[in-house]
Amino acid sequence: MPSRTLPPPPPPVYLRTWPDRRTLLVDRGTALVELRRRHLGVGRLLLLWLCGLGGVIGWTLLVQPFRMLADEDVTGFVLGPVLAILGLAMLAPAVTGVVLGIRHDRRIHQLTDAWLTLDSHPVSDARLRSPALSLLWLLSSLAVCALGLWVSFAVAAHAEPGHETYADVVLGMGVGLIMWLTGLLGAAKAVGHYRWALRNLSPAVPPATAAHR
Repeated sequence: MPSRTLPPPPPPVYLRTWPDRRTLLVDRGTALVELRRRHLGVGRLLLLWLCGLGGVIGWTLLVQPFRMLADEDVTGFVLGPVLAILGLAMLAPAVTGVVLGIRHDRRIHQLTDAWLTLDSHPVSDARLRSPALSLLWLLSSLAVCALGLWVSFAVAAHAEPGHETYADVVLGMGVGLIMWLTGLLGAAKAVGHYRWALRNLSPAVPPATAAHR
């Protein structure tokens, strides 16, 4: 498991001791590549999906007591509270993980902009665009969004009195909504990175200039 510690910000001007520009660029490039990996790495995508899966499982457990009551299952009075607690126990970490991930990304953006303002080196900065990773995030997230919408609409369209209870509809639409939101977060991250790369890594605009806009 990789360390959660992010690269530190560049030292203030009065504490900078790089002997030459080449050394500065090496440290700058190392920090920027590591920040890019922490932001768009496959591990972050899998973590987002894991949070989405946790949300789906939590919602499923949370709705089960209502399904039992709708089916007049007497075990629902005993198992219902247990399943509800387990559902909340799964939902809470999933939501917390998403919130912490958003804060983590904000911190990464701050550190990236701080390192970019040190100097301009378009040749090495070009790898920060990460088109393959951005495309992976975008396409996979759009697929999850589409699947979530399909689940929601399919449940609503096939709901028939006597065959499915309201709890079944709530379960299906809730699962679809969680999947859609998970995909939406991933797609928004991919689009956000693409816009950031256009704004800060354009060959015609030095990163140091773009960062002050």
